[in-house]
Amino acid sequence: MRRVSRIAVAGVATAALAVTVSACGSSSTSSKGGGESKGIGLAYDVGGKGDQSFNDAAYAGLQKAEKEFKIGGRDIEPQDGESDADKVQRLETLAKQGYNPIIGVGYSYAPAVKEVAAKYPKVTFGIVDDDTIKAKNVADMVFHEEQSSYLAGVTAARTTKKNHIGFIGGVDIPLIHKFEAGFIQGAQSVNPKIKIEKQYLTETAQEGGFSSPDKGENAANGQIDAGADVVYHAAGLSGQGVIKAAAEHKVWAIGVDSDQYEQSALAKYKDSILTSALKNVEGAVYDLAKSVIKDKKPLSGEIRGSLDNGGVGLADTNPTFQGDAGLQAALKKAEDGIKSGSIQIKTS
Repeated sequence: MRRVSRIAVAGVATAALAVTVSACGSSSTSSKGGGESKGIGLAYDVGGKGDQSFNDAAYAGLQKAEKEFKIGGRDIEPQDGESDADKVQRLETLAKQGYNPIIGVGYSYAPAVKEVAAKYPKVTFGIVDDDTIKAKNVADMVFHEEQSSYLAGVTAARTTKKNHIGFIGGVDIPLIHKFEAGFIQGAQSVNPKIKIEKQYLTETAQEGGFSSPDKGENAANGQIDAGADVVYHAAGLSGQGVIKAAAEHKVWAIGVDSDQYEQSALAKYKDSILTSALKNVEGAVYDLAKSVIKDKKPLSGEIRGSLDNGGVGLADTNPTFQGDAGLQAALKKAEDGIKSGSIQIKTS
């Protein structure tokens, strides 16, 4: 049986991921004051480690690099209600302690990364899900989330028995609009008349849209009560509540970012997790660390994961998903169309 766009945990070669990647010149294994790198510094987004999704994917990349390159690492949790100044202080602490590269996990780190990278030009910084920082020592690690979401939409539309599905976004922002847009377009490519429930949990991340399983569960219960029998979430830690609700109602959930079927914390719900729309944050973190610590040619500029280079895809670990020959054929056709450009996916 063909496996659909499964992202290898070994990581993707960043040279293949890059749309525009440039080396920063000499080795960036010293801080502003010099000295060898102590390893990777990782600053988490809201939800923190243990979200079984976005942040945990970044942590997996850190662990892989630590093991393979025999280096240290430090990961720091976010605080409730923190300001940009708090993020600046966190990144500066890592830089002063000699960590390199230093990665902000999430678009909210953009102002802090921009400020601290200017102060520490010999340190390489990475930021996930933001492409606005243009500096020689910053790697913007971004993804075509709409592509994997399109495949999730095809999956949902071919799996539903009620022609009724749902989407739950954590926060109403352009990044999550990409997930929604791709999902809707993919579903409608199968059935233009399919009914789609849509809901965002909060307007801002500070309100807990990415960090509140109870909000995700309540939203999913509402969509399922309305008739949806496949629900896709792009909600970080809040998605655990979506998956719980799906399991309790015996309908399908589609996970996000990490392969949530394989997450130990979600094991009791795994039979309700059909697949997950993946983005290889793990590989992006690992590859940036490799470029700094092993290759001595730090990456910078925009590094964008896509179906073409394995940076996004669908998890295929659930045997029900993997064994559906009709679904696999439909996904192969959709994937080929995206790669060839014959299918153009909206991002909003």
